[in-house]
Amino acid sequence: MRHALHCTTLALGLSLALVGCQARQGEESATATTAATAAPKALPTQTVASQNGTVQVTTITAGLEHPWGVALLPDGGFLVTERPGRLRHVGADGSLSAPLGGVPTVWAEGQGGLLDVVLSPDFATSKRIFLSYSEPGPDDSAGTAVASAVLGKDALSDLKVFYRQEPKLVGPNHFGSRIVFDGKGHVFISQGERNDRPTSQKLDMLQGKLVRLNLDGSVPADNPFVGRKDARPEIWSYGHRNMQSLALDPRTGKVWEAEHGPKGGDEINIPEPGKNYGWPIITHGINYSGLKIPEAVGTSAPGMEQPYHVWEVSPGLSGMAFSTGHAGSKWNDSLFLGALADGSLIRLSLDGDKITGEERLLKELGSRIRDVRVGADGAVYVLTDETDGKLLRLDPPK
Repeated sequence: MRHALHCTTLALGLSLALVGCQARQGEESATATTAATAAPKALPTQTVASQNGTVQVTTITAGLEHPWGVALLPDGGFLVTERPGRLRHVGADGSLSAPLGGVPTVWAEGQGGLLDVVLSPDFATSKRIFLSYSEPGPDDSAGTAVASAVLGKDALSDLKVFYRQEPKLVGPNHFGSRIVFDGKGHVFISQGERNDRPTSQKLDMLQGKLVRLNLDGSVPADNPFVGRKDARPEIWSYGHRNMQSLALDPRTGKVWEAEHGPKGGDEINIPEPGKNYGWPIITHGINYSGLKIPEAVGTSAPGMEQPYHVWEVSPGLSGMAFSTGHAGSKWNDSLFLGALADGSLIRLSLDGDKITGEERLLKELGSRIRDVRVGADGAVYVLTDETDGKLLRLDPPK
C-alpha cells in the first residue's frame, strides 16, 4: 500500500553547510575530546511558547559532550550516550556519573561514535541494555553495529555484539542509527547508506536498510528476503538514506522512521516488508552544491514508495517519540522529532495515522535537538547536541 504524500514547505530558509564528505548542518562531524565529569548543580527552569499554551522547560543536567541517545530508567534516572564514546548515568536529581566502563570501542570520527541506547524488553530482570555505534574495521573502514551488555553501577559487563553492518566501508558519514523493539519478539535497527548512494539499492549490502532481527540476533523466518541468494535476510525495507529516527506507535504496533534527505527532502516512512523507499532514485532533495542528484529520476518511479510525509526544506531529523495514552494532555496523540539544522523540537499532531498539524518548539534555545523520548507521565525529554549538551524535560502545557 502506497502512503499518501504530505508536503510541508517551510517559509524559513535554512543555511545548509557542506561538512566533511557532503555532510550538512543536520549531519555533523564529531569531535573526540575528553569531557570532565560534571557535579550536581542547580540548573535553570524556563518557559517557552507553544500553540497550546506555555511549556515549562527544566534543565536536568548539562556538561554532556555531543550527547546522542537517552534511555529513561525505571528509577527516574537516565542513561545518556556521548558521541565520542562515553556512556553516563544521570540521576533523577541531575547528578552526572563518570563514564561507565565496558563500553565497546567506537570509531569516533565524522558522524561516527556512540549512538543510541535503549533498555532491553526484559531489563527489569536482566539489566541488559542495547547500544548502537560505529564499529572500526580494517584500513580505516567502519560500519554500524549494535551490542548488548548488562548495566552495572560503574561499568557494563557481558558485552555481546548483536549486529554488524556488512560490508564495512571507508568514510565518516551516515551511520544512522536507532534501535526499537516491536513487542512481538523482534528488534528493528535503522542505518545510513554511509554516504555511498548506490548501496541503498543493493540488497546484498546492509547499508541504507532497515533491519529486523529476533531478540537472540537470529533472522526471523518471515523477513521478506529470507531464501533469496541475492539479498541479505536481515533486511526489512531498503532504499533509505540516513535514518536517525525510529519509533513504535503504541496504538498500532507500527514502526515509523524518519531520515535525512540531502539538501531538502527529509521524510517520514512507515516501512513495510520488502518495500523500496527510493533513495537515491527518487528524492525531493538536491546535492549540497545545488545540482541534481545524479541517480535521481524525479520524485516518483515505478516500484518505489512515496514518503509518508516530506519536508521540502530539511529540518535535519534525529530522534522520534510518540506521546499517546495521556487523556487530557494537550500533547496527547503527538509525534515528536528532533531537528538539528532547524534547531527545534517538531511536534506533529496525529489523528490516527494522519498528520494533521505541525509546530516547532524550543526555537528560543538556539540548540540542535538530537534525541527525544516521552516518559510514562507524558513529560518529554530531549538532548541538545552541543559541546556543552543538555538533557531537558518539557512539561506539556496545562
